[in-house]
Amino acid sequence: MKLNEILNAVNIRDTKGNANPEITGIQIDSRHIKPGNMFVAVKGTQTDGHSYITKAIENGAVAIVCETIPENLNDKVTYIKVSDTEEAVGKLATTFYGDPTSKLDLIGVTGTNGKTTTATLLYETFRKFGYKTGLISTVCNYIDGEPIPTDHTTPDPITLNQLLGRMADEGCKYAFMEVSSHSIAQKRIGGLKFAGGIFTNITRDHLDYHKTFDNYLKAKKAFFDGLPKTAFALTNADDRNGMVMVQNTKAKTVTYSLRTLADFKGKVLEDGFEGMMMDINNREVNVQFIGHFNAYNLLAVYGAACLLGKSPEDVLVILSTLHPVSGRFEALRSPKGYTAIVDYAHTPDALVNVLDTIHEVLKGRGQIITVVGAGGNRDKGKRPLMAKESAKRSDKVIVTSDNPRFEEPQDIINDMLAGLTQEDNARVISIVDRKEAIRTACMLAKPGDVILVAGKGHENYQEIKGVKHHFDDKEVLEYIFENER
Repeated sequence: MKLNEILNAVNIRDTKGNANPEITGIQIDSRHIKPGNMFVAVKGTQTDGHSYITKAIENGAVAIVCETIPENLNDKVTYIKVSDTEEAVGKLATTFYGDPTSKLDLIGVTGTNGKTTTATLLYETFRKFGYKTGLISTVCNYIDGEPIPTDHTTPDPITLNQLLGRMADEGCKYAFMEVSSHSIAQKRIGGLKFAGGIFTNITRDHLDYHKTFDNYLKAKKAFFDGLPKTAFALTNADDRNGMVMVQNTKAKTVTYSLRTLADFKGKVLEDGFEGMMMDINNREVNVQFIGHFNAYNLLAVYGAACLLGKSPEDVLVILSTLHPVSGRFEALRSPKGYTAIVDYAHTPDALVNVLDTIHEVLKGRGQIITVVGAGGNRDKGKRPLMAKESAKRSDKVIVTSDNPRFEEPQDIINDMLAGLTQEDNARVISIVDRKEAIRTACMLAKPGDVILVAGKGHENYQEIKGVKHHFDDKEVLEYIFENER
């Protein structure tokens, strides 16, 4: 594609050089530049792309998009000045990759908890309807049935448009995407056209990046503010910020709820560790999911599918066949007669939801043993809260290591233990080694008890000093169960 065709997507403040070369690709990382590429110098949180303009040109860049044009110019390169490269890169990538979201219906799911489950279940639902469908999620990206590994909840704008472009080229009619607060704040979704947006809930998270809860809320809200009037905005009416999210949206506002009047109204009629019976808009359905938080996720899936033109009866039939997402309230049965649940809960609110759900199903017929840690180099303020909520809702708690990253695991554990009262301490022990912590929980468990292993869910690694070591909570439990037989 010619340079001038790509530049039609952005407002140009100045240019140096009059060439109109064929652009072979767009990059924001100078190390990935190939001959004929455009380099967009983005000011990131860690580094400033303007510092790598020379390196990008050495690697073959023929066009540079920047906020400040360098003093020393290369006469073989065209320099384009824009006011905000972070905002421009998404629009440039969308144009280069053929405006993929004009060829498929893209639905974004945002919120603190439930994004992965909701997006994945929508992906699975529409595949069961017979459509080619794409998924962009924390666990894995998919182009119909083909897995594409992922490192971020929402990829950078270039990777994102490349992925969506492949989905469109391969005939995907729908794509479902987790939209993280980071991606909204960093304008990674700039240039994309959404056919709908779903809000799950919002609680404290990512304050290491956003600094305040208000900033975090505004980042989420900005997604709905940007939806076009042709889209729908499906929001959780039971969340106290549910209607705040959509108060300035141009999209059609639609609600779902378990507690109040809504367009999509649900109720849990029966629940157990095998699944639950729900009433959704006066129709009963048995699902293979556990807990009220999953009831909300299923309501969002039901609502979105109906809004995308599917009949309520057909949607309910498919909901009854769906299975839980890996690492999201995934229940395993021990030969000794206790249940272990692996869940990605890594915020205080997520822990409360999961533990309250276990209490609702257990009904006092057994004890709850919680294995929990907190990630390193992230929001330290939530650590004592996570320990406090775990102790409040468990009979025994084992505080352990999660992904310590570049922090000392014991320091993280100490931060968590600081949230406990003297009474709490009687129910809490700490074991730094996560495998030993899980093994200890299994040794303590009796028939009828429930172990919650929280924090890592689907992750199959533990990040220590910048290195990812293989570690899978589910694998550890399965190995322990094998030796219990």
